[in-house]
Amino acid sequence: MNFEQMLAKATQLEGCTVSIAGAADVEVIRAVKLATDHGLSRFILIGDAREIKRLCDAESVAEAHIDILHVKGEAEIAKRATMAVRNGEADVLMKGMVATSTFMKAVLSRESGLRTSRTLSHVALFQIPNRDRLIGVTDAAIHIAPSLEEKVEIIHNAVEAMRDIGYELPKVAAIGAVEVVNPQMTATTDAALLTQMNRRGQIKGCVVDGPLALDNAVDMAAAKQKGIDSDVAGQADLLLVPYIEVGNVLYKSIMYFAEASVAAIVVGASAPVVLTSRADTAEAKLYSLAFALLHAKN
Repeated sequence: MNFEQMLAKATQLEGCTVSIAGAADVEVIRAVKLATDHGLSRFILIGDAREIKRLCDAESVAEAHIDILHVKGEAEIAKRATMAVRNGEADVLMKGMVATSTFMKAVLSRESGLRTSRTLSHVALFQIPNRDRLIGVTDAAIHIAPSLEEKVEIIHNAVEAMRDIGYELPKVAAIGAVEVVNPQMTATTDAALLTQMNRRGQIKGCVVDGPLALDNAVDMAAAKQKGIDSDVAGQADLLLVPYIEVGNVLYKSIMYFAEASVAAIVVGASAPVVLTSRADTAEAKLYSLAFALLHAKN
């Protein structure tokens, strides 16, 4: 699986609509242009209507594929975009030029948001040059220090999303600093418990192994050198990180040192949420939209 294959699958979906909070941004509109050119989705663009219209004209976005709603104020923009998904007008919610805190407050609102009884978590997929497969990382953005119970939910969310894009049985590596259980290192004891829970059927739809250090999770030669023999070691599809600091540094290291492409969504709400960074390119936003739409429609 690579991003081009994921995008091709997403373009086969029908009747897709995306609601964007704060669409008056050139990279957002460029992503809309790419998406509409691929026949991926219609868009509800919410924010400063005059500026959105100017940007759409400048980027040659076809009016037939968009609806523009004029809304003032970040809080109201985020609320209206979220309501479009809640009311069934759109399948996916995407953050544009609004503050993340304001956007997530709208998502989590009990009265007008997308909150459910499930835990929300962040899933990122990376396409790294010279690697023949995608690699996922969770959770690099929401959970600061997840409990064992929260890690179970994080795995469930990520596995569900990966199965929706074509992974039949994702291989999940619970990452630690070392590949042996050390009672003084919670990451390793949690990883061992998650592995056992998976073997006993408490975590389904995937294969979990851990603790695994990063090298023996993603590199077969490193795993063999350490004498690790498992279905996950050296061939992980998804890396479960123990803390947000680990996930954040890993995410940015892959982006800046490995020059990877990324697709990232928030799952666990009543619809997928594309939580893009202002630094994300239009291409990254396009891949994130494809990921989100496949998850929403499957």
